[in-house]
Amino acid sequence: MPILRSKAPLRISFAGGGTDVSPYPEQKGGAVLNCTIDKFAYASMQVDKDGQGRTRVRSLDYNLTVDYERGSHLVFDGKLDLVKAALRILHPGPDAGQTTADSITLALHSDAPPGTGLGSSSTMCVALVGAFQKYLREPWTAYEIAELAYRIEREEMGVRGGRQDQYAAAFGGFNFIEFNGSTTIVNPLKINPEVQNELAYRLLLCYTGTSHYSNDIIQQQQENYTSGRKSTVDALDATKRLAVDMKNQLLRGNIDEMGRLLDEGWQLKKQFTDGISNPPIDRFYAAAREAGALGGKLVGSGGGGYILLFCDGERRAEVVKAVVAQGGRAVDFSLEPAGMQTWSVRGTA
Repeated sequence: MPILRSKAPLRISFAGGGTDVSPYPEQKGGAVLNCTIDKFAYASMQVDKDGQGRTRVRSLDYNLTVDYERGSHLVFDGKLDLVKAALRILHPGPDAGQTTADSITLALHSDAPPGTGLGSSSTMCVALVGAFQKYLREPWTAYEIAELAYRIEREEMGVRGGRQDQYAAAFGGFNFIEFNGSTTIVNPLKINPEVQNELAYRLLLCYTGTSHYSNDIIQQQQENYTSGRKSTVDALDATKRLAVDMKNQLLRGNIDEMGRLLDEGWQLKKQFTDGISNPPIDRFYAAAREAGALGGKLVGSGGGGYILLFCDGERRAEVVKAVVAQGGRAVDFSLEPAGMQTWSVRGTA
């Protein structure tokens, strides 16, 4: 019996994050600039046509295995809730119209755990959609895959957040993504290879040693925006403009501007709501800047996780030393041009 596999790339966000979170894009339109990296979420599926309709889920990251009988009520209880939400949508029980009684085994793992800011939960959701696409032989487009992943995580599971992570994972590469109400437009960017190489050399992805829970931060941002808090509204508006500016500078090959704009974006992001930064993160960032980082930002909603730094080309090693001295670590990565991919292989594991 073949094994069906799917992988989706994690992303780093350069600018515009937060403007993809409702209700801002519905009212004003959002825009983000991001690219994917060679860190992935993986989903493997084995199908047994035994007529039992059972589902077994193995999470290698949490060392957890859970079995669900056909037709069992999938209750969100903090254990593999993302998978349960995906099963509700993609593999419902017979009372919801399931036409197959195949038993499936899912094995999941990610190169980065949740809470890092790299969009790992949304990326895992895209990988899950990819595995089911392969199993169901559905001709879903990258847009449809991203929207299915959004529906699973944001609507079915109820986790707050935007759309950029799902679209980055589905499409891959450098993208400038525009959000206008219910319409999302992905603009793939053709970056000069020399510019890509220099950008990859001067970027540092650093784990701060902390994680974050984005739901609370995003909820506060949404409340600040809907209540008309001026600092939040102004910062979101400026962040959208900055995403456009950074995209233009990148296309022109103005690499040095990336550092300045990353720092400008980070200062704006901290105005969205309280809790996006904290004293340890501020010390971490200040030490990196003193050592030679020209700019940077947390790559998620805030509070912790990974920080992206843009370095002076001659002082990259000094920045790495400063990061380590602050209790962090630099993570090797490469830019990844491909989005979600699926394939099948013969085997038993």
